[in-house]
Amino acid sequence: MDNAARSERSRKIILDAALAILARDGPGKLTIDAIAQEGGISKGRMMHQFPTKMAVIEALLEQQIERVRQFQKDYFAGEGSDNPEAQLFEQIATYREAASHPQSFVLAVLGAMAETPELMSPVLADTAKAVKRIKQEAEDVDLALLRWQAARGIVLGKLLGMCPLSQAERNRLFERLLDTNAWPTSTTQAKVHPKRKARVESA
Repeated sequence: MDNAARSERSRKIILDAALAILARDGPGKLTIDAIAQEGGISKGRMMHQFPTKMAVIEALLEQQIERVRQFQKDYFAGEGSDNPEAQLFEQIATYREAASHPQSFVLAVLGAMAETPELMSPVLADTAKAVKRIKQEAEDVDLALLRWQAARGIVLGKLLGMCPLSQAERNRLFERLLDTNAWPTSTTQAKVHPKRKARVESA
């Protein structure tokens, strides 16, 4: 095994150990000594890769951000390539993915927030750019933002352990949020049953 391969293996051991500690014990128990012990490596080997706890947390967050960005890139190259509201659909699809595989991302975020909120700046910047593009692409800005916020709320509830919905129910809601026909705009009105229309108009 060459040096590059050994270094990459050490990094993986360390980051996996850090995630295990965050999951089991919380951010307060994440220390250099604890990570080395959890990973079964020497403190010297640990510090050769990451000299501080902050460096570990930064690497965890960067790893998760890169995974999200790759998912988004793949979406734009595939399903979103000819969608006039590609950014909105990508965001909803990304939140659906995060709700299905929440642990690594949320642990990295919690670790970062516990250490220093400034580490969240790249996440916030990416979100701001996405919202700006959603507004630019939307025919109905408020409706687009409502769908985006609904998807965001589902995943945040899941990440915080406060969502009473089953995985199947969450999936159905995400599918509904991705269904353009379920969200008629001023120029793409869906057909409404007369009785339902009467109820709406009389409300």
